[in-house]
Amino acid sequence: MLCPMTSSRALSLQAFFTLLLIALMMASNHIAARLAFDSGLDVATAVATRSWVTAFIVALLVWLARVPWRFNRQQGRGLLFVGLMIGVQSQCLYAAVARLPVALALLAFNTYPLWTALWEKLIYGRSPQRKVLLAMPLILIGLAIALDVLGAASGLGAQAQWAQIGEGVGFALAAACSFGLALVGTQHETAGLDGRVRTFFSLLLAGSVAVAVIGLHGGPHWPQTTLGWQGLAMLTLLYGTAFTIMFTVLPKLGVAANSAIMNVEPVFALALGWAVLGQAVAWVQVAGALLVVSVVMVLGLRRQTN
Repeated sequence: MLCPMTSSRALSLQAFFTLLLIALMMASNHIAARLAFDSGLDVATAVATRSWVTAFIVALLVWLARVPWRFNRQQGRGLLFVGLMIGVQSQCLYAAVARLPVALALLAFNTYPLWTALWEKLIYGRSPQRKVLLAMPLILIGLAIALDVLGAASGLGAQAQWAQIGEGVGFALAAACSFGLALVGTQHETAGLDGRVRTFFSLLLAGSVAVAVIGLHGGPHWPQTTLGWQGLAMLTLLYGTAFTIMFTVLPKLGVAANSAIMNVEPVFALALGWAVLGQAVAWVQVAGALLVVSVVMVLGLRRQTN
């Protein structure tokens, strides 16, 4: 997600629990999405609904705060690029959630810091920090354990395991790849632009990408059950509420340097997936998940030197 936080004051207890609440809501959004997908909702319709409703909320916040909408040509090109990448990321991540246990989909997506470092090196020639290089093998090892890539925990063997998870993992990694590009584009191409304006256009474009996909698929596919409609309503409400809190509360709490705490989202998804969806993973996979989350949080909480 693209955070508008700019302050770097010490993290208070209130801010800490607010960050955890946002992570819980974002995890719950994906659980609700899985319920809706299992009831006939398609990914593009979910993304379009979620993105445009949240864009309306963000636009209202921009209007109430009297934030100027102006941007220069470079920022405009950056907004278009970032918005398209967020559109791709949204489609791919929900596609992964529809195919994998929710926690594992989010975990594979949590490799985005590696993709961000790669894109910065390839596009802008900026070498990753030493801590990022040291973290890369740990993240990949933890991910391999969590996904049970050899099929040892499931007893299926590598070939059968990848037949089950391969497509979902591919979508999750594509989401991480495109989100890494969006972060790099945000940093280098939209500097100086208010975060609320940037996020509004990102959501608007993400919704537009989703509508184009809907058109290619012959129209929207809505849930076929009451539970599915409830899932769609909840995923939209949770996503919109989380963004509203980010834009109205977090900037006042001084949490910019600590926002990586929200990367506990896969841990919440692991618990919720088990409780709500009956999705269970082996304890060794839980250990791998905790390794990935811990390393990503350490990266996010490190002192920035750029």
